[in-house]
Amino acid sequence: MNKKSLDRRNFLKVLGLTALGTASACTASRLADAPAPPTAAVPTIPMFPTSSAATSQPSPEVEAGNKKKRVLRIAHMTDFHVQPQGAARDGMTRALRQVQAQDDPPDIIFNTGDCVMDSLETDKTRVQVQWETFKSILDSECKLPIMHAIGNHDVWGWGLSDPSIKNDPVYGKEMALESLGLQDRYYSFDRAGWHFVVLDSTHMRNEVSKYPYVGQLDDEQFEWFNKDVNSVAGSGKTPVCILSHIPILAACEYFDGPNEESGDWVVPASWMHIDARRFRNLFLRIPGVRLCLSGHTHQYESLDYLGVRYVTSGAICGNWWRGAYMDFPPAYVMVNLYEDGSADSTFVPYS
Repeated sequence: MNKKSLDRRNFLKVLGLTALGTASACTASRLADAPAPPTAAVPTIPMFPTSSAATSQPSPEVEAGNKKKRVLRIAHMTDFHVQPQGAARDGMTRALRQVQAQDDPPDIIFNTGDCVMDSLETDKTRVQVQWETFKSILDSECKLPIMHAIGNHDVWGWGLSDPSIKNDPVYGKEMALESLGLQDRYYSFDRAGWHFVVLDSTHMRNEVSKYPYVGQLDDEQFEWFNKDVNSVAGSGKTPVCILSHIPILAACEYFDGPNEESGDWVVPASWMHIDARRFRNLFLRIPGVRLCLSGHTHQYESLDYLGVRYVTSGAICGNWWRGAYMDFPPAYVMVNLYEDGSADSTFVPYS
């Protein structure tokens, strides 16, 4: 299999998931059974600190002699894209074991979605098998508390042409909610002096989208989000961390495909929140929002903008279990949160 990264425009087509029934399952199976590139062949990324298999590097703040108090250590794991065959089951297992074996282990895991290989354009039976695989690995390997967000590939049927499936009780996001044990598709919670907001960033496509979804909050959710964040962070005393699958802001998405070939930069609304300006305006009014954690890009980036740090984390699956994607090997990100509302992150390739 060519090691070149799969552009997300061609991802579903290459995997054979646009066909229904047995044909799609068989096509995906043949591709997934292709051996993953050996670990030794995965390139290292010189742009940011990494850590060894079991020991994370100290944060820059600690190395600089700043003795501020860390209150929470998070393993941000995202974009598993699990299926029963091929490298996926073993890869997810190895990632979870490494996360929990660190000398400085995390207190909690945040999963920001795309748990399964695909639900958007895949028949129901195949999707159910993928979810059973994901849950069985978590049940056997994960000993830490874990918080979940829904990813676009966790949404069943939005890309299928059969209108009758809309009457199925698990159509759309219901299967994901049931599989992840979530009562609501968005929610908030408090921990270690921080307030956390988990968003559902997968919205039905708009009139120009090439994909069956865009990154956006529906009006009902945004109204809830506005009230929730204002109630705890309006004074700036309580730091807020936001979790979403699709990034609110991510510069790396400009390079994920020939987005400048028209002579102008064009980043699809399915790759980054099309309502990002709405978030920007809200964050300017609320000084407590400090950190946004996302997945979706399969790349790692830490971007500071107007007092908010936007971190997108590399994918557990890398290039959908075929080595590195956009030069980023399969990885997770360790995030440290501090009492003063600051945060730092470390990209951790696993083996």
